[in-house]
Amino acid sequence: MIVKESLLIAVDFDGTIVEDAYPKIGTAKIFAFETLKRLEQDGHRLILWTYRSGKRLDEAVAFCKENGIVFYAVNNSYPEEIFEGKVSRKINADYFIDDRNIGGFIGWGKVYQLLTNETPNVTLKKKKGLFSFLKK
Repeated sequence: MIVKESLLIAVDFDGTIVEDAYPKIGTAKIFAFETLKRLEQDGHRLILWTYRSGKRLDEAVAFCKENGIVFYAVNNSYPEEIFEGKVSRKINADYFIDDRNIGGFIGWGKVYQLLTNETPNVTLKKKKGLFSFLKK
């Protein structure tokens, strides 16, 4: 999938941007903020779409801001949207990034690769397995 146009991308917080430690804020997932920043630089609009509300939501928004991400909208399809209970709470987005997908969260490197058809320029050290001595 090669994406050229600007997209609305809804992103979950707990278990997706950060490790799931709700109601606390977990540690940032590897490459989460780097990928989100790159998606913004590519012209996409990011929506924070989370179960959190009130103080817990404010904490998540502040955490993201501290890490360089200010969302286009939070728990809404667009910034000015007001929830009146007359319509579905499902938001309008082109893609949803969430750890609750069937199969679980695929990782930020794969998310970026699927949206851009580019491979992230990252080098990870390969961990030695229990039987790595057999490969010599």
